[in-house]
Order: sequence, then structure tokens, then C-alpha cells
Amino acid sequence: MRASISAPFVDTQADDLVWSLNHPVVEPLATRTVTVSGRRVELRVLGASHQVVIRSGSDDGELVETVACLPGSSGGLPGNAEHPLPGVGHYRFGSVVESLPRAALTRRVAEVHDVTSDSPGGLLVAFPGDPLAITALHLTSGSGASLRWRTWHAYPQSDEMVTTTTTLTP
Repeated sequence: MRASISAPFVDTQADDLVWSLNHPVVEPLATRTVTVSGRRVELRVLGASHQVVIRSGSDDGELVETVACLPGSSGGLPGNAEHPLPGVGHYRFGSVVESLPRAALTRRVAEVHDVTSDSPGGLLVAFPGDPLAITALHLTSGSGASLRWRTWHAYPQSDEMVTTTTTLTP
């Protein structure tokens, strides 16, 4: 699903992003909700950042993954992180930041469009002003009851692509 928005591209570069599992839910620019294995998964685009919110039958958030420019936060993204989350499952996160020539960034953004456009678990936002300024999320089912999602944040002003991969195993 491609969402149309009028909000400007906010983040400036990959180094400004931080990762959190305890940031409050933020009002999104675009959302896609998918139910997988009895869990409601909200894919949310915030500015040029994202949140993935996973809820069970109640309205209490079980998991809130945030990758964003968070005021007062620093440290960047971890290459890899693993956390047991009581009552939720085992959480694994990985991120890669790539500096790409413009042609390669253009090609990668086109690939992300292809992966997410017709997928029931895809959400892509292209920001006004530059067709390469995108944030996209793609939820796929993992093995068994596990959940897996990937995200992409493209920064055309610095020719960077941030890719994250997360797996949640109950």
C-alpha cells in the first residue's frame, strides 16, 4: 500500500536515527493494520521514521518498536540487538546503513516499491519534494507463530539507505 501525504521529509540523515522499545506511541502520518497469528500489528510511518506496534486481544501495547529521530536521544542504531520480552516473546533487531551512489539508491527505492506495493503487509510513504525520500515497512509471517518485518528509510540528501530487520518469536 502506498500512502499519500503532504507532510515534509523530517529526518536529515541516518546518523540521526535511534532505536527504542519503550518510546510512547506517536501519532502517525500513515498506518496499516494487519492481524497475524491473533495479534494486531500496526505499521506506522512517522515523519521519515517508523513505529511497529504489536497488540494482543487487549488494547495494551505489547511491543512498540521505534526507529526515529527522538529529541534528547543519541547513540544511533544498533547493528544487532536481542531482548527477551516477558509475555511477548524473543525480539531480534538488526540494522544496516548503506551509502550508495545515486543510481544504486534509485534502484533500491524502486525495489522497495515493488516489494511493498501489492503486499497485504506493506506500507510505503514517499515524501513530497523527492521521489527517493521514502519510508517503507513490510510485515511477513515468519516460521510458525513468529512475526518478521523489514523497514527502509531512504535519505536522498545524503545518498543513504537504512534497512532494519526484526523477528519476534513467541
